Amino acid sequence: MSDSNTIGVRHSVRYLQDQYDNGNKKPLEDLVRAWYGIKQLKPADKRSFFMLGGYHGEPFIYRPPVDALPQVDSYTYWGGYCNHGNVLFPTWHRVYVHKLEKALQSIVPGVMMPFWDETSEETLKQGIPTVLTQEKFELDGEMIDNPLRSFVLPLALSDNLPSEDQAYAKPKGYETVRYPLSGLVGTAAARAETKKHNDQYPNPEENTKLLNDNVKAWLKGYDPTPENPNPSPAAPNPSKPGIYWRYRNCLNAPNYTVFSNTTSAKQWNLDHTGEIITPLEDPHNDVHLAVGGFFAPGTEFGQIADANGDMGENNTAGMDPIFFFHHCNVDRMFWLWQKKNGKTDKIYIIPKYYGTSSSDSQGPTPGIAPGTALDLDTPLNPFVKDEFGTIYTSKDCVNIETQLDYTYGSGSFDEMPNAVAAEAEDTPKKTLVVRGIDRALFQGSFVLSAYATVKNDCGEDVKYYLGYHSVLSRRNVVKCANCLTHLEVIAHFSLDTLPADAIDKAEYHLAIQHRGPELPAKLSYQFEVQEG
Repeated sequence: MSDSNTIGVRHSVRYLQDQYDNGNKKPLEDLVRAWYGIKQLKPADKRSFFMLGGYHGEPFIYRPPVDALPQVDSYTYWGGYCNHGNVLFPTWHRVYVHKLEKALQSIVPGVMMPFWDETSEETLKQGIPTVLTQEKFELDGEMIDNPLRSFVLPLALSDNLPSEDQAYAKPKGYETVRYPLSGLVGTAAARAETKKHNDQYPNPEENTKLLNDNVKAWLKGYDPTPENPNPSPAAPNPSKPGIYWRYRNCLNAPNYTVFSNTTSAKQWNLDHTGEIITPLEDPHNDVHLAVGGFFAPGTEFGQIADANGDMGENNTAGMDPIFFFHHCNVDRMFWLWQKKNGKTDKIYIIPKYYGTSSSDSQGPTPGIAPGTALDLDTPLNPFVKDEFGTIYTSKDCVNIETQLDYTYGSGSFDEMPNAVAAEAEDTPKKTLVVRGIDRALFQGSFVLSAYATVKNDCGEDVKYYLGYHSVLSRRNVVKCANCLTHLEVIAHFSLDTLPADAIDKAEYHLAIQHRGPELPAKLSYQFEVQEG
């Protein structure tokens, strides 16, 4: 057990900014100095940001003996070490941020990785903390390129695949981008389209404003009512179905298995009719898409299409520094769930449940055979915890204070046990289930927005917005060994917006935001009203 005096505190980014503005500049300067340092290390250095960022996705390694699967014409690829769609999602990313923090401390001893408090009052009002978006930062009397804003690749990034589809490949010298810009530069055609798009947004300050407006819209969400089914985006509020509500609601998850990931939660929602459990991975996905390049669902008023920022694509998300500030907050939410549910020393995985197999949404991972049961002893590759090469497992990172020597400073949702419990009682009695969407038809991430059309007493059509479901994905699912085994998307939408007598009469339909070529004219999916 660690001595409490050695436990570091991860504060919010805004706390460090406030300290800086009030004259205590050292904490924020140390953070910037450490980030600058790991980005200057040689790419092969295990502490380098290039190496650490690459653990999540690119650069990939093509392994013919492993990746040749009979389901595919010629080849597949392994999609990175990251665990998504399974019960290791919170623990793998916990250790990931911990390793990044250790790299920072190798540059500046004692520095801690702060979190972007994505549901704080300041974020709801202002968007992303300024220090994560400003172009320059004064360090030691010199104005430097802000290392928290973007990353210039020291080497080219490629899938290393025998494929002509290289739109998402990145050349040496490429700088990561966020909404509203596009980062597709891997082919001549992609570069031409990207230049045409980005030329419309030449002003960095204006782009930051557009980014913040989009993030705030995603965070706050829109709360349509029968009297006002299409509220104006000019006055959103922190209610469902936005990220704020999803983060808050995930604290209601009844057990670690369904809290941890989308695959387990989807099955739980199917098994427990009339109930919608929000897993931690859901709002996590939403933030990726909000920063990366999708406009907020239900707000198709002035938002910018065709943005392709790096955070919105699993292959490249880890190369944007904001990824780690985001995941530090995801880990904080994990810790909050543990504290609120008495799980700080022990978590439990339901054996053989959906999301507990290496062949679920995540699929085969390095060193783990397809169909292997995932549990608390599963190696969290590639993270080594000692000089003997021992790989971390989930059991090594359950208690962040006694096992990893850090804790969290104050943040949103710290004191909300009653509000969170009350939210669970407001679960709608009927839900709309959408099934049968094939993820392999999409190139990259996408967002499903559900609507219902109901005729009023005058025979006029009234359109109701029901909510959205975001899917953080890869640009080439059909060739990804991690994705092939679980391609169906299942989404649940509350029907408490609709008048009770209109639910069975309504016509339901989807609007889909996606990247890549046109989808089939008749995209196959099914609607089902689930009784409570």
